[in-house]
Amino acid sequence: MEYELSDHAARRILERKIEPRWIEMTLDEPDSQEQDPIDPTASHVFKHIAEMDDRVLRVVYNTTTIPVRIISAYFDRRMKGKL
Repeated sequence: MEYELSDHAARRILERKIEPRWIEMTLDEPDSQEQDPIDPTASHVFKHIAEMDDRVLRVVYNTTTIPVRIISAYFDRRMKGKL
């Protein structure tokens, strides 16, 4: 899936040392997906990343833009062990 990064997402991805290929894997083949409870234009996708101590990457993106616009990405501590 093609995507672009918001300024916030670009900064956070660098700070959190999230590899671009993990973002791509999460967008292309998520382990789980859910609609944002507040923003109907946002979707959350999750991917288990084994090489990061089995942590779960959450990528939040705007579904109404072409290409999709990533709002944020982070390792979600609450999801560890749930996927």
